[in-house]
Amino acid sequence: MYLDAEKKQEIFANYGKSNTDTGSVESQVALFSYRIQHLTEHLKKNVHDFGTKRALTGLVGKRRSLLDYLKNRDIERYRALIKKLGLRK
Repeated sequence: MYLDAEKKQEIFANYGKSNTDTGSVESQVALFSYRIQHLTEHLKKNVHDFGTKRALTGLVGKRRSLLDYLKNRDIERYRALIKKLGLRK
C-alpha cells in the first residue's frame, strides 16, 4: 500500500508537534496533501476511474475546509503551512 504506518509517522513528525500528533490541523492537512498527490498521479494513468475521482474531490474539499478553519483561527500558522507544503504559487 502507498501509505503505511511508517509514512504516516514521518508525515506527523514533520508537520505535527510529535509522531503521535494526529489531531492537529497541520498534520491532517499534510496527510490529505500526500493522499491527494497520490490520487492525482493515479488518475493521470487511469482517466476513467470515477470512484477515485470522487474520492479525490472529497479529499480536496476536506483539506480546503481545514485550511479555512486554520486561516480564521491563526493566520500565521496558515501562512507557514501553505509555504511548507507548497500549496500556493
